[in-house]
Formats: sequence, structure tokens, C-alpha cells
Amino acid sequence: MAGLLGLGQDIVLMLVLALTLALVILILVESRITRRNWLRAEQANAEAQQLLENARKEIESQKKEALLEAKDEALRLRNEIEREHRDRKAELQRTERRLLQKEETLDRRLDGLEKKEKALAGRETELIRHQEELASLQERQRQELQRVSELSVEDARILLLRQVEEEVRDQAAQLARRIEDQARAEAERRARDIVTLAIQRCAVDQVVESTVSVVPLPSDEMKGRVIGREGRNIRTFETLTGVDLIIDDTPEAVVVSGFDPVRREVARLSLETLIADGRIHPARIEEVVQRAQAEVEEKIQEAGERAAFETGVTGLHPELVRLLGKLRFRSSYGQNVLEHSIEVAHLAGMMAEELGLNAAIAKRGGLLHDIGKAVDFEVEGPHAAIGADLARHYREPTEILHAIGAHHEDEQFQSMEAVLVHTADAISAARPGARGETLEHYLKRLQKLEEIADSCAGVDKSYAIQAGREIRIMVRPDEIDDLGAVRVAKDLVSKIEEELEYPGQIKVTVIRETRAVEYAK
Repeated sequence: MAGLLGLGQDIVLMLVLALTLALVILILVESRITRRNWLRAEQANAEAQQLLENARKEIESQKKEALLEAKDEALRLRNEIEREHRDRKAELQRTERRLLQKEETLDRRLDGLEKKEKALAGRETELIRHQEELASLQERQRQELQRVSELSVEDARILLLRQVEEEVRDQAAQLARRIEDQARAEAERRARDIVTLAIQRCAVDQVVESTVSVVPLPSDEMKGRVIGREGRNIRTFETLTGVDLIIDDTPEAVVVSGFDPVRREVARLSLETLIADGRIHPARIEEVVQRAQAEVEEKIQEAGERAAFETGVTGLHPELVRLLGKLRFRSSYGQNVLEHSIEVAHLAGMMAEELGLNAAIAKRGGLLHDIGKAVDFEVEGPHAAIGADLARHYREPTEILHAIGAHHEDEQFQSMEAVLVHTADAISAARPGARGETLEHYLKRLQKLEEIADSCAGVDKSYAIQAGREIRIMVRPDEIDDLGAVRVAKDLVSKIEEELEYPGQIKVTVIRETRAVEYAK
């Protein structure tokens, strides 16, 4: 019995131990599950925090970008507003200056009118006083004559009228002379004021045209490439451009010399292109010269359009615009003809405004007054008549034709605008430093030398080089043979000696060149 009881206790004890162990295991399992769930929750929370942090950073980045964009837009708007403000301020200042100028002009005119009114009122008072004095004198003489003589009233009246007539005639002549002198002085003063004001408002920079252009070289080694083997490159260049290349000891520079500014500009552009490109040989030179000639033509067109724009002259025929551009490369006594024409247009327009005349006609006539000089070496006659014919051909108004034709007094003036064009031309030409006599004569001598050469039979082109000490002629090989070239040289020497005055001696060079071109296919 006791053994059974002890066995039962052991069993119970074992059961208790088993239950305790099971409970402990259950608690451990539950604790592990709880810890795993807690870790998962912590991980999810950390991920959520990371997502929130990333979202916050993204929002901050977007806010910064939006803020920067807003600042940039605000800065752009501010700059645009400031620019518009500056433009409006500048326009207001220009308008204010124009209004001030007009106000000053009106004030001067008003002062002149007031002075004239005062002078007329004074003269009127003086005339009334003279009339009263004459009437009193006539009455006294009539009474005196009736008292001291036996003349009748009619005889006395006739005698008195004769005496009064003589006195009044002398006084009237003196008064008329005084009024005429005052009017002449006033007219001269007014004319000086108008011309002075026009000159002050028209300030231009002009220099005497140069006959040389200096082209810089990257190194002195380039001089040999410009000259070429046996001088082929420099001969080709001078033949095609009609200028003289001076290559001397001047470091890193080549001088382009020629009296014709168009040729000199073509040569300068061509040489700069060849030096920059580095390929210098006869075929390349010919190609570059042709391209430079086209570029100079574009410059001529741009110069004509610029002149019309600066002077405010519109509606010009395109050919007249091109002829204006050619004046950029024409000089008269060292003064650039295009700049001179622009200056004359401004002066004539300003004086016309001061006098209340048609400023548009004065400006147009001033701009076109020397248009004949663009072709005077091609057409016989004075440049004023040539210019009037050109303007007539391109359907310019009659007033413009007259202003052009009369600006050297070749025609009688028929309008005040023509007189103003003539006056503005004289002012521009007479300005100190505007012109030089020597350069004009020098250019005319070189042009005459080329004209004499071109008059010879068989001559294709001629170029005066070496400051007129040499004339180089290209003859047509199909018309002139080798012996004929010698005859052309001798004939030209005879013509030069007969028709031209020149210092020293002139070298005549006749070049006969035959080219054969074929293409290998």
C-alpha cells in the first residue's frame, strides 16, 4: 500500500513537472512569438519613419527648387521691368530734349517777333511824330507866306508843297535807308544763328582718306608665302586687284598701296583671308579675290542703306541706294563723299526746319546732291548735271532734280530748298580739315593715267601702281601679239608725254597672258 502511494506521488510529481515544463515551454514560445512580432513592428515603424524622412526630404527639395525657380522668375521679371523702365526713361529723356529744343526755338522766334513788334511800334510812333511836325511846319509856312507876300493862297500852297516835298523826300530816303540797313543786319544775324545752330546739332568725324592699308601677319615667314615661288603669288595678286603690295623690313606687316579705295578694300580683305587660310597660290588667290569683290559689293549696298536710314530719307530707288553706297569709296579733296552727303543732308534739313521750309525735300536733295560722282568717271559732264539726269531717270521729284542740278550754281535757284542744299554743301566743304587739295589732284592724275591706258587698242585692264610711277596694262592676247605689246607700250608712252603732267618718270609695263584650261575627268 505504501508502495502504491509512493508510486502515485511520483506520478503526480512527474505530471506536475510535465505540466510545469509544458507551461514554461509555452511561455517561451509565446515570448519568442511576441518578440518576433515586436521586431516586425519595430522594423515596420523604422521603414515608415524612413519613408516619412524621404518624403520630407523630397518635399524640401521640391520646395527649394520651386523657391529657386520663383527667385529666378522674380529676377527675370525685375530685370525686364528695369529694362523697360530704362527704355521708357531714355525715351522720355529724348522726348524731353526734343521738347526743350522746340521750346528754345519757339522762345527765340517769339523774342524775335517781340523785338520786331517793338521796333515797328517805335517806327510808327516816330512817323506819326514826323507827320505832326510836318503838318505844324506846313501851317506855319502857310501863315508866314500869306503874311509877308502878296501871293495868293493857291500860289502859296504850291510853293509850300514843293518845299515840303523836297524835305519829306530827303527824310523818307534817310528813313528807308536806315530801315534797309537794320533789316539787312537782322537778316545776317538771323542767318548766322541758323547756320550756327545747324552746325552745333550736326557734329561728324571725318578724316582725309588714306592711300595705304596695313595688313598684319602672324609671322615674318608668311612674307615668303605671300611672294610665292619666283614672285608668282604677288604678281597674280597685284594683277587681279590692281594694287601694289609693299613687303619691306616692317615686322609682321604687309602694306597694301593703291589710290582706288574699292580696289584697296578688295585687296585688304583678300589678303587677310589668304593669310588666315594659309593656302596661297594663284588659283586660290583668284578665288578669294572674286569672293572679296562680292563682299565689297555687299558693303556698298549696306553703306547706301545706312546713309538713307541715318538721314531719314525713304522711298529711294534701289539703284540710287547702291550709287550712294559707292560714294563710300569716293573722295573729293580728301573728304569722303558719302559722309559729306550725309552731313549736307543733316545741315540742309536743320536749316529748313529753322526757316519753316520743307525739311524732307532739303534732306533728300542734300543726300543726293553728289550722286553724280558715283559715275562721273563713266559719263562725260559735270557731276551736278550727271546727278540730275540720274535722279530724273529714277523718277525723283522735280524739286530734288533742281536741288541737285543747282548746288554748284549751274542753274538759277528756283526754290529755297535748293539754296539751302547749296549753302550746306559749302559749309561742309569749308569746314576746317574737311578737305585737302593735294590728295584730290593726286587721285585725278592717277585716274587720268588709267584713262589714257584704257584708250589704247587691245587693252583689257590697266592699273596705276607705285604712287603713279608705274602703269601696268593687261592686253587681250587674241588681239595683241608679242610685237604688238611692244607697240602698245611705245604708243602709250607717247600719249602720256603729250597729255599728262607728272613729276619724274612713269614706267609702262605691258602684260600679255594666255591661259589654257582643261579638266581631267
